[in-house]
Amino acid sequence: MSHSVLRYGAVPREISVRDLRNHTAQVVAAVRSGERLALTVNRTPVADIVPHEAERSPWIASAKLREVVAEAGADPGLLDDLRALRGDVVDGA
Repeated sequence: MSHSVLRYGAVPREISVRDLRNHTAQVVAAVRSGERLALTVNRTPVADIVPHEAERSPWIASAKLREVVAEAGADPGLLDDLRALRGDVVDGA
C-alpha cells in the first residue's frame, strides 16, 4: 500500500478491499484521525468509511434540506408535505 493512506483531502480517497484487508491498522488510523475513505471493488466505489460521530442530530437545517432536495431531484412536493407535518418550522423555498 502506498503512503497515501495518511493523505487528507476534501474528496474521499479511494481504497481497495485488498488494501483494506492487507493494511487494516493503517486504514483505521487514518479514519480515526479524520480521513474519509471510499471503499472500492474493482475500482468501483461501493461504500464510505468515515469517522464515527458519537452524537448526531436527526434534524437538518431547512436550507440544507432544500439543497438536498434540489440535488437529488426528490419529489417537488416534499417540502409541502413536510410543512404540513411540522407546521411553520419548515420555511418555504
